[in-house]
Amino acid sequence: MTANKKNIDLSRRSFLGASAAGIAASVFYSGCDRNSGTTQPEKVMDDSTFGVSDAVIGKIMSKALSTGGDFADLFFQKKRRVWLGLEDSNVNKAYTRIDMGLGVRVVKGEQTGYAFTESLDEESMIQAAEIASSAAVGSFVWNPKEFKVPTTKKGFYPSTPSWENVSILERKKILDKINEKARSSDKRVINIKVWFEDEDSFNTIITSEGLKYSDHQPLTRTYVSCVAQKGSIRESNMVNISSRSGIDYYTDERVSALSGEVVKRTVKLFDAVNGPVGEFPVVMSPGSSGILLHEAIGHGMEADFARNGTTIYSDKVGTRIAPEHVTIVDDGCLQNMRGSINRDDEGLSSQRTVLVEKGILKTFMHDRISSSHFKVAATGNGRRESFRHMPIPRMRNTYMLAGPHKPDEIIKSVKNGIYAETFTNGQVAIGAGDFTFYIKTGYLIENGKLTSPIKDLNIIGNGPKVLDNVAMVGDDFKLDDGGWTCGKRGQGVPVGLGMPTCLVSKITCGGTGKR
Repeated sequence: MTANKKNIDLSRRSFLGASAAGIAASVFYSGCDRNSGTTQPEKVMDDSTFGVSDAVIGKIMSKALSTGGDFADLFFQKKRRVWLGLEDSNVNKAYTRIDMGLGVRVVKGEQTGYAFTESLDEESMIQAAEIASSAAVGSFVWNPKEFKVPTTKKGFYPSTPSWENVSILERKKILDKINEKARSSDKRVINIKVWFEDEDSFNTIITSEGLKYSDHQPLTRTYVSCVAQKGSIRESNMVNISSRSGIDYYTDERVSALSGEVVKRTVKLFDAVNGPVGEFPVVMSPGSSGILLHEAIGHGMEADFARNGTTIYSDKVGTRIAPEHVTIVDDGCLQNMRGSINRDDEGLSSQRTVLVEKGILKTFMHDRISSSHFKVAATGNGRRESFRHMPIPRMRNTYMLAGPHKPDEIIKSVKNGIYAETFTNGQVAIGAGDFTFYIKTGYLIENGKLTSPIKDLNIIGNGPKVLDNVAMVGDDFKLDDGGWTCGKRGQGVPVGLGMPTCLVSKITCGGTGKR
């Protein structure tokens, strides 16, 4: 149990019983820490997956609200994952994990009680509800409701099980193809590693307001690393891709592109020079440069940080925080994107949320609690890693819209600078927005042209200042298909990101070379 400033009186018997049933609990208080889709009916709870009747649901909900909670929700989840690993041209690692359980949340004002159980027998679920109810003190009588299923919804990924019936042999063929194509593309390649994973997550959300919603969320990711040798010099690099799709995502074209890209990124480093030291203009490449936007800027626009006053943007809604050519969006409705969700983990419809419009901060990313605090509508950003975690404001697919400039025009405008292509190992202080990122691949810009590839370069700066220093935005917007996972408060969730080519007038670069 975790608590802040207040003690919750739970009997020894309650805790012993919860422990025996595989139940865990947390109590948190305020101050702690439209795009195209296929229209389809939303689904009711699948008894073959969870086997819990509406009568039992009513008992759990009544227990959760028995001490005066304002609101409660139940989050059932069954997740099946498969991993395969290839090394030395052999698939030599494989395992499967099936996870299932229930999380119970009770909200009273701005404090939350949360408990979960890995056992779906009636006694364990009611015990979890009793523990979660400790967040509320008072009296409340919950009137049983007829749980209603939304009638229509746009689906942004396959609605039928996409991986359950795929054989291990079919998966293995993907890894073998990647390995063969990468090794045959350049004789300097001496090793390829492939790590493949897929999952089907079946989630059902039931709220005390009468909503019952079930969703099937498929997801796959493939990570490929390459080691190449030229004489006595060895270089390595990696690429990964991800999508909310089935096995049909892995077309021959996509497999060939993935294999070719990892080799291209690796052998490029043989000709790379050390990055410079000093303050330079930096041109962000389209696509994966969105990680800088996500980490250094996006987190500061999550409403729990704004509610607690721990982000520099807390009091900036309605004010200019960027030049007019900057518009930033968080969007859960992009077809098959890793960060897309039909509904969030509070059961609220996903949407496209404009965070910054023409340089003006418009809103934050809200869950139920923060939207109530700010007296605005929730934005469908309440997300959680699993049934073991309560939902908090999280990004989905976060990106900057295209601007008025041509990419060549942007590069030509820079006499002496850096072109940042791929990033890794970023660290951010969310409150102030200070960051450091490692540029894995990029180029020098000399007299308006891309010249030598670079390596071993860190960029250091402040997200809000970088946003204010965006001098040019390209018209070549690109979504990145990488397998990004965002960590926050001990939870990891899949996210997407994107960016057009973008010029930041100055960023501190910490390389080992001289210019």
